[in-house]
Parts: sequence; C-alpha cells; structure tokens
Amino acid sequence: MNSPEMSPLAVRPLEPGETPPWRLLWLADPSSERVQAYLAQGRCSLAFLASELIGEFVLLRIDSEEAPARGETWELMNVAVAEPYQGQGWGKKLVKAAIAQARVLGAAVLEVGTGNSSLSQLALYQKCGFRIVGVERDFFVRYYAEEIVENGIRCTDMIRLALTL
Repeated sequence: MNSPEMSPLAVRPLEPGETPPWRLLWLADPSSERVQAYLAQGRCSLAFLASELIGEFVLLRIDSEEAPARGETWELMNVAVAEPYQGQGWGKKLVKAAIAQARVLGAAVLEVGTGNSSLSQLALYQKCGFRIVGVERDFFVRYYAEEIVENGIRCTDMIRLALTL
C-alpha cells in the first residue's frame, strides 16, 4: 500500500448522476435510510489514490440556534477510508480535506458526531483539532434498529465534537 507521505490524495466532488460510493458510505454509517437522507442534502467528496477510490466524506450545512452569531455551521456527516487503506494516515488526510472544504464553503464551525464506542474515530477527530462539545444520550438506540458494537463496547451515545474555523 502507498503511504500518505509518498502519494498525493486527489479529492473531487461526486458528480451529478454519478453513483455514490455506497460501500464506503456504509462503512461509516450502517443506516441506508440515514445515509440517503443526508447524501441528498449534502456535498459528497471522493478521494482517489492514482485512479483508485480509497475514501469519501460528506459535508452538510446545518441550522443551529448559535449559527447566526457564529457564522455558518457545517457537519462532517460521513468519512470513510477503504479497508485496505485504514490505519495508514489516510483518514486524517480526509478529515483535513473536509476541514479545508468547509472553510471554502464559508463555515465558521465544523461539527462531527461519532459513537461512544468509536475509539479510533474519537482520537482522530481530536488529533485534527476537534473538541468534545456534548453527548446525545441513546442516539444509536433511538435511530438504529440493529445494535452496534465496536471495540467490544455497545454503541449507544453520540459524542459531538466541533472545530472553530
């Protein structure tokens, strides 16, 4: 596999009419209904190493009570790296690309939510400058029919993080 230091990552938007990368999207969110809902409103970007699709992320402008005072708020709804490329630094490059894109879109704040059991994702977001701002208790119990277990931990709560841009 190529390492992030050796090869450039090319990021481009999903083109109108282009098939979304469902397998990648479902790596980050197993709910087809939820993915389809935010994909319809959001901006999906694809990440390529040479001509191989290795990742994606979705940004969505969100309305927030605090937004008028802070400027636009966007959320990183989905970020995924293809399994053969995980653990090699590509996820961090994708998050950094999403941050850069959010800035270009005029975001003042970029938010992200992840499961309480998503230990590597929690570490990744914090390494990229996000800070924990809240917890949505029982989020995954309310919105996901099937139980999610990661790292031997039942995923019940959504940890909310934010980055001021």
